[in-house]
Amino acid sequence: MNNIVETQGHLTPTLVLTIMALYFGILIAISIVTARGADTHTFFTANRQSPWYLVAFGMIGSSLSGLTFISVPGAVGKSFLNGGAFNYFQVVLGYLLGYWVVIGVLLPLYYRLNLISIYTYLEKRFDFWSYKTGAFFFLVSRTIGSSLRLYIAAAVLQFFLFDAWEIHVPFFVTVLITIALIWVYTFKGGVKTIVWTDSFQTIFLVTAVCVTVWHISDSLGWSLSEMVSKIRESDYSRIFQFEAPLERSYFWKQFLGGAFITITMTGMDQEIMQKNLTCKNIGEAQKNMFWFSIVLVIVNILFLTLGALLFFYSDANGLAIPEKLDHLFPTLALHKFGLLVGVFFLLGITASSYASADAALAGLTTSFCIDFLNFKNKPEPVRKKQKFLVHLGFSLLFLLIIVIFDLINNDSVINSVLTVAGYTYGPLLGLFSFGLLTRRQVKDKLVPVVCLLSPAISYLISMNSEQWLSGYKFGFEILILNGLITFLGLLLISRKGTGNIES
Repeated sequence: MNNIVETQGHLTPTLVLTIMALYFGILIAISIVTARGADTHTFFTANRQSPWYLVAFGMIGSSLSGLTFISVPGAVGKSFLNGGAFNYFQVVLGYLLGYWVVIGVLLPLYYRLNLISIYTYLEKRFDFWSYKTGAFFFLVSRTIGSSLRLYIAAAVLQFFLFDAWEIHVPFFVTVLITIALIWVYTFKGGVKTIVWTDSFQTIFLVTAVCVTVWHISDSLGWSLSEMVSKIRESDYSRIFQFEAPLERSYFWKQFLGGAFITITMTGMDQEIMQKNLTCKNIGEAQKNMFWFSIVLVIVNILFLTLGALLFFYSDANGLAIPEKLDHLFPTLALHKFGLLVGVFFLLGITASSYASADAALAGLTTSFCIDFLNFKNKPEPVRKKQKFLVHLGFSLLFLLIIVIFDLINNDSVINSVLTVAGYTYGPLLGLFSFGLLTRRQVKDKLVPVVCLLSPAISYLISMNSEQWLSGYKFGFEILILNGLITFLGLLLISRKGTGNIES
């Protein structure tokens, strides 16, 4: 951090502290206003009064974590070495298809059943153990994934403040401060507050990317049209890869993987769907999701454009590329691009980290309260007390997991944990698909067994796929295999049913 201060001359710890204080002061002010008169129903549903356009815009911030903020630009360089710098856009196109499936299939189902927790659908369609299994897999996956996002947020505080001032604060204290900041502005208003704070944070995330793109283009002496032409004419503009079906970058693997990632990690995820279910009606929720999907594609194009420009800039100025390409954007933003970009990078990485983490904390609290504490039949004072304790409990669980990550301090382990978290969505895909596509009833007590075996079998196949499947390498499509194995397992423990195909 000392090098940053010396190079920038302006991005001092005092300035950083001032910016962060103002930033979180505004978040807390928003929470005070939005949480007035809030009860537990407000915490879970925002009284179903959220403007659709506000939900759509705020979801951009919560969908892009701090990992995305620094990794997608770096991924351009990684993909360039494999013959297609914009390969990630194949996944983004898959996202678009997935969002439209959510719009046309899942949102109408959730609104028709008037759900608060989307996993209560599984109880209506199957029975008790199917319902609890679906909720359990969400809790495990989101707790792990969101802890990692908070790890990034805590690292920002540690790096910019305590390390910069050479104050030897233990990392767990930084994590505690990070979680406390989120807890303060979410514990009362819940999802109602988050709809507004996420929109506020999305402004800084998108602005940070736009300001950096403008700065690099201006530094290289390019107008907007010249920048587009330079990228289009370069090797960085390669998107599609149809030549090597066995590789992870093959179009159909990434496209279908992206689609199913969205269907599961958005449409079957309580954190994301909770905000959609705060809209006034199904029409507004679908409108929100449609425009969100379009804007998200545009934002991802911006990130990919930024990635190409970072490498153009480095090449033009004879700068060495970091061995870890994810470090390229932070290094240039803080060392080379001046005060304005440095400030917006700080705001962007903070916004992307906190916007995804705060929504996760509210989503986990909602799922546990509704799915495991049977809130529906309890008086409001009891609900309020238990909601408070659950919210606090998940905050402390985040603290524990992040401290363990920091002690391990191994990027490969963190990546492995993220991969494992991805496996937990396969059973959700299988459960929801079986409920929607068949009329069969399952032996409910055997559902947890099927859903535990499915990720294990998928992992075994993935680890041996090159040997067993003539060199085939699984990428994002492992989720599809995982869901298919769950579906087939449910088929084996099912019998003919006469109920409605959807409920």
